[in-house]
Amino acid sequence: MTSRFAIRPTSPFRLDLTAWTLRRSLNNRIDDWDGTTYRRVLTLGPRAVAVSVRQERGRLEVVAQTAGRVPGLEEGVSGALEQMLGLRTDLQPFDDLAAHDRQLRALVDRFRGVRPPRFPTVFEGLLNAISCQQLSLAAGLTILSRLSARFGLAAADGDRHACPRPEDLARRRSTSIRTAGYSQAKARALLAAARAALRGTVDLEGLTAADEETALARLRALPGVGRWTAEYVLLRSLGRLNVFPANDVGAAHGLRRWLGVRRPLGYDDVRRLLEPWRPWAGLVYFHLLLDGLDRAGLLKR
Repeated sequence: MTSRFAIRPTSPFRLDLTAWTLRRSLNNRIDDWDGTTYRRVLTLGPRAVAVSVRQERGRLEVVAQTAGRVPGLEEGVSGALEQMLGLRTDLQPFDDLAAHDRQLRALVDRFRGVRPPRFPTVFEGLLNAISCQQLSLAAGLTILSRLSARFGLAAADGDRHACPRPEDLARRRSTSIRTAGYSQAKARALLAAARAALRGTVDLEGLTAADEETALARLRALPGVGRWTAEYVLLRSLGRLNVFPANDVGAAHGLRRWLGVRRPLGYDDVRRLLEPWRPWAGLVYFHLLLDGLDRAGLLKR
């Protein structure tokens, strides 16, 4: 079954920049961007849906393909894309702040049209964060892509897979998770999160309604979830745009480069330096991510 429809995002919007904030690395096989089209496999209920998105004259042309009929397909895909691509996020207060801040304005002007991304589920955010713990972004996304290829729902063509859901992992053994390249500790952490979500021990998706301290505490109660992982999930899954994961080595490096700071930055240093741009520190994080990708020449691909 194939469905074609259009979504009109709030202007300004650039699909290329927003897609790169999701992809982050060429090693990411879940979120694909080929220079004109963003592709990924979503799950709606028990079905895998292969989605492709192109930007044409101020609107997004969407194609959704699935092996069988999916009730509410267009509504489900539209809702997922609106969240993932930040299509309805009001950035006017951030733009107003940048208009009166020369340093921030220069950064914002370079990447105008980017929207803050969000993973479609909190569980996917946990998978991303745990996969990238103490690894380079490229290495972390490599093993997550392998995990998805082995355990995620396959698209109708069989070539692409969705990010695994809790039910795809919860009954696995740690040895099978490790075949994707995970350490024993990470395999256990992934399984603990999947089992907690499936049993309802922790209502991960319900954290969207929780206050920040509650969400942090519930996330950190999970095995293998520390401060960086919890803050990463708050920003990238829960859309808390005031959060800049201050223990993120790559993000701290980008902040140092942007501000011209030579010395290494600790957690408290990062938070102090970001104080002028709260409550939009998370948007600074995404702009610095794009700055790093641009310096690496990836935004032209």
